[in-house]
Amino acid sequence: MGKRIIVRRRGKGGVYCSPGHQHRGDIRHIPSLSCTGTVEELLHARGRSTPLARVVFEEKGKPREALIIAPDTVQVGQELRVGSDVPIEVGNTLPVGKIPVGVQVHNLEARPGDGGKFARAGGVGATVISQGRLSTVQLPSGAFKAFNPLCRATVGFTAGGGRKEKPFAKAGKKYWALRSTAIIFPRVKGLSMNPIDHPHGGGGHPHVGRPSTVGRGAWPGQKVGRLSPQRKKRKK
Repeated sequence: MGKRIIVRRRGKGGVYCSPGHQHRGDIRHIPSLSCTGTVEELLHARGRSTPLARVVFEEKGKPREALIIAPDTVQVGQELRVGSDVPIEVGNTLPVGKIPVGVQVHNLEARPGDGGKFARAGGVGATVISQGRLSTVQLPSGAFKAFNPLCRATVGFTAGGGRKEKPFAKAGKKYWALRSTAIIFPRVKGLSMNPIDHPHGGGGHPHVGRPSTVGRGAWPGQKVGRLSPQRKKRKK
């Protein structure tokens, strides 16, 4: 009995999922709307492109420890503030509607209170473009997106921006570096495989041999190639 092809095994999960037991925990904004914390330690996080900072916040007189994405230039012992009227300084967290135009932010929430979804990779930052009923932000990809002014963000860009300057030097180091993020290396194109290993494999010369588009409703392991185009929507 043969095996499922590797793209279908990845779609199922299992060993191809990111190894959660190696991660340090869920990285999100502290739920408190107003508090002050001190950076106690800077930590390396496997599977992430940016370091983490262990911060002890004082919330209603009680200490509360949290892990945050380390902003660039942050130091041990530095004081970080969370609130709606805190100064615009690197590491402080406040609603994006309170941040002036042109300031770089990171770990921006998609909805108020979700903990942060955008601009979390190493060495990136989003730029506040305009303020109004909604706050317009330019994401690291260059795309513009409107946010609820109550969505919180941290001032500054993330640390770890120079990670690409040092070469891997050999394939083995890149294999283990990508292993922590559940990325299989080296990545072989399906066109170069045998037909038993991939739907695009086989043939006397490199060609797919069949339509390379798949439906948008296909299950994850079946999505190889290009997504089928959407139907044209005609105005009634």
